[in-house]
Amino acid sequence: MTELEALQAAIAGEHAALYGVGVAGGKLSGARFRAATTLYERHRSRRDQLAELLIEGGLTPAAAAPAYDLPQPVTTAATAVALVLGLERRLTAVYGDLVEAAEQDRTRTFAIQALIATSREQLAWGGRPAAFPGQV
Repeated sequence: MTELEALQAAIAGEHAALYGVGVAGGKLSGARFRAATTLYERHRSRRDQLAELLIEGGLTPAAAAPAYDLPQPVTTAATAVALVLGLERRLTAVYGDLVEAAEQDRTRTFAIQALIATSREQLAWGGRPAAFPGQV
């Protein structure tokens, strides 16, 4: 996978995350709703940064779909939290791929920061820490 392909995959992931966090927010209240609102803004910021990197690379950023298939119905706060956690897990893998494919320092720095951010969000939304493959 090239850097530009990985950037396109990352922006597609951010589009899906924005949709999913928006859906999840509709079932959340209080502190979780505020956390989802903050998370939405973070994803929007990363999407915009990815668009900038793609434009600088001479590509048109992938457009968002009108809607996305969700892995399960989001009908309660618990299913909303599970959706957000799943989205962050998927994005962590996408950003890992971008770190690997990055050729430019700016892209690699962005990808590492996004990888750390999505890993932290997993913990904030109920995920558990796991060792990297090969680590004890």
